[in-house]
Amino acid sequence: MTTPQSHIKEDHCCGRDHAHPHHGDGHDHDHGDHNKIKTYFPAIASLLLLVLGIVFDQLALEFFKNELRLVWYLIAYLPVALPVVKEAFATILKGDIFTEFLLMVLATIGALALGEYPEAVAVMLFYTIGELFQGAAVAKAKNNIKSLLDVRPSSVNVLRNGNYKTVGPDTVEIGEVIQLKVGEKAPLDGELLSESSSFNTAALTGESRPKNIRKGEIVLAGMLNLEGVVNVKVGKRFEDSALSRILEMVQNATSKKAKTELFIRKFAKVYTPLVFFLAVALVFLPYFFVADYEFRTWLYRSLVFLVISCPCALVISIPLGYFGGIGAASKNGILFKGANYLDAITKVNTVVMDKTGTLTRGIFEVKKIETLLPEDRFLAILATIESHSTHPIAKAIVSYYGNKPLLSLNEVKEISGHGLTAKLDYTEVVVGNAKLFEKLGIKYPNEIDLEVETIVMVAIDGAYVGYVLIADQIKQDAKDAVTDLHANGVAKVVMLSGDKTSITHKVAAELGIDFAYGDLLPEHKVEKLEELRDDTSAVVAFVGDGINDAPVLALSDLGMAMGTLGSDIAIETADVVIQNDMPSRIATAIKIGKITKRIVYQNIGLAFGVKVLVLILGAGGLATMWEAVFADVGVAFLAILNAVRIQRMKF
Repeated sequence: MTTPQSHIKEDHCCGRDHAHPHHGDGHDHDHGDHNKIKTYFPAIASLLLLVLGIVFDQLALEFFKNELRLVWYLIAYLPVALPVVKEAFATILKGDIFTEFLLMVLATIGALALGEYPEAVAVMLFYTIGELFQGAAVAKAKNNIKSLLDVRPSSVNVLRNGNYKTVGPDTVEIGEVIQLKVGEKAPLDGELLSESSSFNTAALTGESRPKNIRKGEIVLAGMLNLEGVVNVKVGKRFEDSALSRILEMVQNATSKKAKTELFIRKFAKVYTPLVFFLAVALVFLPYFFVADYEFRTWLYRSLVFLVISCPCALVISIPLGYFGGIGAASKNGILFKGANYLDAITKVNTVVMDKTGTLTRGIFEVKKIETLLPEDRFLAILATIESHSTHPIAKAIVSYYGNKPLLSLNEVKEISGHGLTAKLDYTEVVVGNAKLFEKLGIKYPNEIDLEVETIVMVAIDGAYVGYVLIADQIKQDAKDAVTDLHANGVAKVVMLSGDKTSITHKVAAELGIDFAYGDLLPEHKVEKLEELRDDTSAVVAFVGDGINDAPVLALSDLGMAMGTLGSDIAIETADVVIQNDMPSRIATAIKIGKITKRIVYQNIGLAFGVKVLVLILGAGGLATMWEAVFADVGVAFLAILNAVRIQRMKF
């Protein structure tokens, strides 16, 4: 909603650069104070003149009569009225005639014409005060969202020509080395060159627990270095960092309107001209039906009707409710890409989850090795081939092998969901699961099928030579996550996994999941999701890692990416991103969505209820301009207070 003070308010609320708090020398504060005075001075001056005028009226002072009284109230009226009049003309020139600005101008000019000077000033004054409160609340909500994420430093030490030089992070190129001291935040994404360090990721995930990052692992913009001086090799430019993209995503979230918000905006376009013509009818129609018709009386009632009917409480409090929901979610490490997804999550009754990386930690460990070859040779072959895969299991095997030299390979080929094949010294090596071995007709010991945990087998020239047993760990809050989902109206929790069916069922039983399916390739996950969506009553949310599960994320009614702050694919594909890798935040996201929707509906009910009541009283001559002011500005103010409280809630 455009307010008459919007050009001033933007400077006042957004004048300081939150993204770069170190910039400036103190003059920004003076500039902010100047804008505050400039913004609020007209309302303060008008209020003082109005109060004095009412006091003079009550004292019935001789000098305060006729022309002087009119001039006094006009002087009180003009500071707050002129911006509204200007806005009314601007909207009319754009073809938008029936707005709240025009309603306020007509109502107050009519009141002045009837000699109701204090009421005319009061209506315009309190309307302006309401607009100021609304503008400040919206700006605060937007700035709260921005400040939760825009934690990038304004300078960084970069290694150039053998010396460290302090520069702006937007000037650092990919491949350059930056230095982070203790207590400094990383302004860019990059690879840790130092042996290890502990980082506080609270600015990104909402979790205060430090994260240990080792040499070669990724440091993300916004992480706070807690140990020693470390060097980071920059992997992305300032504007391309995961944090920058997430910040842009959240700032743009308010542009994706919820259906309720879109409906109210469309409703206001019909409602405002309707009440205008009803007000005109209220002046003239009683002439034909009321015996003692008096034009002045019915004109006054019509003006009261106009003031009451102003839709600003509806138009502003609803988007403000969604701003609050997006801000509250961000504070809890949950990023909604739009207000429409806040609405959508309240309807979810089926949650489908990937297993690895979503319900389990995705940190695999080699637990057992059985081989017909010398173990060193077996591990060298296995690690060399797995080094060509990005799968967590492959990474676990390579990590277990350590920094020993790898072998020379060629013709490495990945078979999605099964494993890899490669040429090694003129021999063909197959690394993969039982499905791949069955597909290729490679025989292996029957007892391997009895193992519950993940098995990776190796065959050379079509002959089985051994296996490794890999185990994953269930996340600490996974069981609570499933319990909370059921408690928050989710009727069906389903787990889909590419892992063995035996492991999938074991995890599902431990967590209390309703349905679980294992041994699924990516295309099989899509098929299962389509089966679930065949039930027209099912509203399906899929929660995955956002990389291998991108097709399923896109297909679901609501896609949620779990623990994938550094994944560009997750940020692009998912509708909701959970930054802190905690499945319990899925239920938190649903709670926030439901509370946001409840607050929005409360505001709609409050605005409509009070307006309808006072409209009836006004049409019957039982409500004056003062009641009209409450029905408009008072209700808007109450709706604002109701909307902003969501950001103070704890989830």
